Amino acid sequence: MWMYLGLISALFLGLYNLCKKHAVQGNEVFPVLLGTTFSGLLLLVPVYLLSIFLPEYTHNIGLYIDDITWTVHGYIFIKSMLMASSWVLAYQALKHLPITIVTPIRSAGPFFTFIGAILLYQERPNNWQWIGFFVIIFSVILYSQIGKKEGINFSRNKWIFAIIGATFLGASSGLYDKFLIQYQELTPQTLQFWFCWYTVLILLCILGITWFPKVEKRKAFKWRWSIPAVGILLQLADYFYFKALQDPEALIMLLSAIKRSQILIAVIIGGLIFKEKNKRKKLIPLFGILLGVFMILYS
Repeated sequence: MWMYLGLISALFLGLYNLCKKHAVQGNEVFPVLLGTTFSGLLLLVPVYLLSIFLPEYTHNIGLYIDDITWTVHGYIFIKSMLMASSWVLAYQALKHLPITIVTPIRSAGPFFTFIGAILLYQERPNNWQWIGFFVIIFSVILYSQIGKKEGINFSRNKWIFAIIGATFLGASSGLYDKFLIQYQELTPQTLQFWFCWYTVLILLCILGITWFPKVEKRKAFKWRWSIPAVGILLQLADYFYFKALQDPEALIMLLSAIKRSQILIAVIIGGLIFKEKNKRKKLIPLFGILLGVFMILYS
């Protein structure tokens, strides 16, 4: 069952990536990021209020937000710091790079998760899983060669390093999710609500220094329908992902790989919507990434 929940999460992530590209294109990145996170928080506020005033009802429908200790609050704040840093880097990179380049580099995230799952949680891959992950990494390298034809030098472009950093931080957060869900026994909605709360506070501090005091940047910001859509789609994706992770048999390395099937939506549909170059050539490494995911699932 947890694999199917992972595929549902991947579907919402694919749509999330398309809306995110629309939200940041030619726009101020930090207020967009704040707007998407705040939209996700607003989606969860009614659930939090219902948990306070109608606890039996929210228990019955499986959406009760639990009371947690200050120690657990600290754990969630660490996750918020990891993801806020990852998002700041990823949104800046997405603003300056084609989605058909950004998304495949992000697909290297399962490799970092794969190594962490072995070292931290003693998850043991078999031969097919090893092959599948290396096929994914090779395909990402092939994408980098295609990117050079679009005027993107992978060794000199600072946005490439930004998206690589974002990918590493995102993978670290993914490993941390297993600790929070399985070892701290947090429910998805509890983790999501407090994560959004702390992330909004962190982003407000960042914008208080980099954006609010600057009139020209405030004027450059454009509100778009895709901003709240990003926040809502991310919360839906995270909910199904955390539900999958609640299963004691769920392997974080395989869930991370299954989520990469979002690339199909981002590369094919996104390439058509945003009129990006070399779409046909990008189908070759795209097939390699999907082949690697299939090998992992087959194993």
